[in-house]
Amino acid sequence: MAGAEPPAATFERRVLRSAAEHHYLRVRLELPDGGARPSVAQFKQLVVSALRELHGEVGAALPVDVLTYEEKTLSAILRVVSSGLVKLWSALTLLGFYQNRRCAFRVLQEYIIRVQRGVSAENSWQIVRRYSDFDLLNNSLQISTLSLPLPPKKLIGNMEREFIAERQKGLQAYLDVITTHHILSNCELVKKFLDPNSYSVNYTEIALQHVSMFFRSEPKWEVVEPLKDIGWRIRKKYFLMKIKNQPKERLMLSWADPGPDKYLSDKDLQYAVKLLSSCSHPYIYKITFATANESSALVIRPFSEKGTLKDLIYKAKPKDPFLKKYCNPKKIQGLELQQIKTYGRQILEVLKFLHEKGFPYGHLHSANVMLDGDTCKLLDLENSLLGLPSFYRSYFSQFRKINTLEGVDVHCFGHLLYEMTYGRPPDTIPVDSFPPAPSVFVVSVLESILTCEAMKNGMPTVSRLLQMPLFSDVLLTNSEKPQFKIPTKLKEALKTSKECIEKRLTEEQKLIHQHRRLTRAQSHHGSEEEKKKRKILARKKSKRSAYESGEEHSAKYSNSNNSAGSGASSPLTSPSSPTPPSTAGIKFTASDLLPIPFNTLF
Repeated sequence: MAGAEPPAATFERRVLRSAAEHHYLRVRLELPDGGARPSVAQFKQLVVSALRELHGEVGAALPVDVLTYEEKTLSAILRVVSSGLVKLWSALTLLGFYQNRRCAFRVLQEYIIRVQRGVSAENSWQIVRRYSDFDLLNNSLQISTLSLPLPPKKLIGNMEREFIAERQKGLQAYLDVITTHHILSNCELVKKFLDPNSYSVNYTEIALQHVSMFFRSEPKWEVVEPLKDIGWRIRKKYFLMKIKNQPKERLMLSWADPGPDKYLSDKDLQYAVKLLSSCSHPYIYKITFATANESSALVIRPFSEKGTLKDLIYKAKPKDPFLKKYCNPKKIQGLELQQIKTYGRQILEVLKFLHEKGFPYGHLHSANVMLDGDTCKLLDLENSLLGLPSFYRSYFSQFRKINTLEGVDVHCFGHLLYEMTYGRPPDTIPVDSFPPAPSVFVVSVLESILTCEAMKNGMPTVSRLLQMPLFSDVLLTNSEKPQFKIPTKLKEALKTSKECIEKRLTEEQKLIHQHRRLTRAQSHHGSEEEKKKRKILARKKSKRSAYESGEEHSAKYSNSNNSAGSGASSPLTSPSSPTPPSTAGIKFTASDLLPIPFNTLF
């Protein structure tokens, strides 16, 4: 006689196929310290034993299947066909025995998030997160002092179907907020949460390694402290420095590796970065030392206790983290009109200088403008050489008329001017209407850059902006003569690099434009009004087709009678079959066959 079948095997076959609803639970087995981890078979046997102890010997099949089990994490996914068991399990921890010691099965509620970067559905992935992961992220983002809509915790009844559905909506709303907030969506915390595989590297450690290698050949420099998270870039790190024989003087070192728009050869990159320290301009912040290799660049500048133009606007401390300084300012107040005019004129002058030199920039924003007394000085000229993405790329990539780096600089200047005027960035781009400003001339400049009409027609030139009344009467007192000699060969390399950057931008804008058209077509095709129109059109075509078929049949019958009357012979035929309704009027475009983009864009 065959031996009795193991309970786990019997239990595994007892699947309630006719169940209308299934609940999926992830559970983790909690064991006492020590002892071997159970195998798959042992884990299933533990579940069977624990559930039988909970249910009692009632002789019925237990409504649970073990779908997967990870021995490394002691976690499993269970399919439960009983909502009552889900509620019971959420209220009472399922207990069992393993190797004569008490163990527990903890229920873990997880959410599958589909994430898409950009407009291509191919560049998408899935991540699994628990509510505790959201809570941890939210706690980390509290440094921003923003009020974020994370659904509240619930200790009892948090496994009920209605509650889970409601919480899921709340978590989706939370993701929508943080992924559409310009600063939050670019911070390392959010990027690691949504794309852990791409952001698993510790860039601070990498930066320290490169800086340490640099110090071997340049021993006069010494690191005072890391300036943690003072910038918005994940892969750009800052350190407070000093010179050993000048211990009171403070400098700032920035380190970054190349970005997606790096088109200079390694040799040209190294030469161009080293050349930056020779640049002398009244509105460019002086570089003390700059060097680069094939994998990164390192730049040292004097450290300013006053900070940047953005620090002035937001009344922030330069050494504080970026999220703390700029996400939620305590007091929103723009600058005085004379400051707006003077700073704006100075920034336009240096942009004009760089454009005439053929030096690509594309990285203008208020945190890249250093204050030196009453003078604005541009920072981070090395960014374009390294091919780093612009702070405002997600804005100007939406508009196909902003397709040159000169146009990008003007668009970014519009953001900066708005920030100087109102003490905060614009809520949306394009800007439909502007709040009251210190001068109508300010609004006139903003309208030429940030309105919908400006986006359609293209950006004004820097020379055109300098001629506008807001800036044309500003007197510049600095008499320093600009100097920045770029060799002819490097100029050609910079020109080629600029063209490649603009080409990639144009291609990205084209994809975004096509995606928008596709989305509009899908939305229009799926609207209730459009569905009604298609139904009416289909009915009309069906009636017309049936009518035309009837007329054709009558004509054939009449011709047959005429032929018989004239003595002509004609074969006997059966009546024509009715013609099926035509569907030629209902056309399906490619948009009907493509997937709708995921909710969470990153």
